Amino acid sequence: MGVTPLIWIITIAITIAFFVFEFFAHVRKPHEPSIAESARWSAFYIGLALLFGVGIGVVSGWTYGGEYFAGYLTEKALSIDNLFVFLIIMTGFAVPKIYQQKVLMIGIVIALVMRGAFIAVGAALIENFSWIFYIFGALLLFLAYRQAFSHGESDPANGKFMRFVRRVLPVSPDYNDDKLTVKKDGKRFVTPMLLVIIAIGFIDLVFAVDSIPAIYGLTNEAYIVFTANAFALMGLRQLYFLIGGLLERLVYLAQGLAVILAFIGVKLVFHALHVNELPFINGGEPLLWVPEIPIWFSLLFIAATVAVATIASLRKTRNDDRKKERETFDGEKVIHAPED
Repeated sequence: MGVTPLIWIITIAITIAFFVFEFFAHVRKPHEPSIAESARWSAFYIGLALLFGVGIGVVSGWTYGGEYFAGYLTEKALSIDNLFVFLIIMTGFAVPKIYQQKVLMIGIVIALVMRGAFIAVGAALIENFSWIFYIFGALLLFLAYRQAFSHGESDPANGKFMRFVRRVLPVSPDYNDDKLTVKKDGKRFVTPMLLVIIAIGFIDLVFAVDSIPAIYGLTNEAYIVFTANAFALMGLRQLYFLIGGLLERLVYLAQGLAVILAFIGVKLVFHALHVNELPFINGGEPLLWVPEIPIWFSLLFIAATVAVATIASLRKTRNDDRKKERETFDGEKVIHAPED
C-alpha cells in the first residue's frame, strides 16, 4: 500500500485531535446527551468513516478499499459488543448518567491505545513469522466458541479481577462527582469511578485480543488495521446513548460475532496453508489448491451476518414483548372476570 511515515504521523495526529475535540466539546461538562445530539454525531462519524474508505479505494485501489470496509464493519460490530459490556459494568457500579460520558471516553481512549499496541505487535509478527496465521486462526476459532457459548455469563463489575482490586485499594462507597480519589479523615480513598475505569481498561485488553487477530485475517496492512479500528471507536460514545435500550435487544449479536470470528479464523488457516511451506504436507510445498477467500466475499459475508443477527434479534425481542403483553392481558382478564 506504500504508507509513508509522514502519512502515519498525520493520521495519528488527526485521530488524537478528534478525541481531544470530543473531550472539550462534549465530555468536559458532565451531562447526559440528548437523542438528537447523539444521532447527529453518530451520523457524522459513520459518514466520515465511509468517506475515508472511499478515499482508500480511489487512491490505493478497491482491493484495499474492500479490506478497509470489511475491517471497519467487523470492528464496529465488535465495538458494539464492547458497548454491551460497558453497559453491564456501569450498571453494576451504578454510574450516574451524567458521568457516563466521561467513563465511555476514557474507556474508548484506552481501547485505542491497547489496540494500537496490538497492531504494532501483530504487524511485526506477520512480517517475520508467516506461520503466525495458524496461531491467529486457532485463536479466532477458540474466541468464536467462547463468544457463542459464554456471552453474558459473568459480571465484569464483580469478577475475580475487580475483587482483587478492591482488596488492594481502599475504596470509598460513594461517588464524589466525577473525581477518581477523595480524602476522608486524612486518608486517601479511591472512588467507584476509578474502579469503573479499571474494569473497563481490563475489558478493553480482552477485546483487543479478539479484534486485532480478526482484522488481520482481512488485511495485512497495518495502516488499514489502525484506521478501521480508529473509525470504529470514533462516535462509539454517542452510539451508546443513541441506541440505549437497543443494546439489550441485540440478543443474537454474540452468536453473529461468533460466526464472523469463526469465518475469519478459517480464512486465516486457508491463507496460511496457501502461502506457507509445510515440511510434512505436500512435500514441503504450499497447498496451492487451498482457496484464498476473496475480500469481496468476506465483506458480503460479514455484512450479511451482522444484518441477519440484528434482524433476528429484533424479531425475537418483539415477539417476546408481544407474548408478555398477551400473558399480562389474559392474566388481567382472569383476575377481573365477573363472578357467575
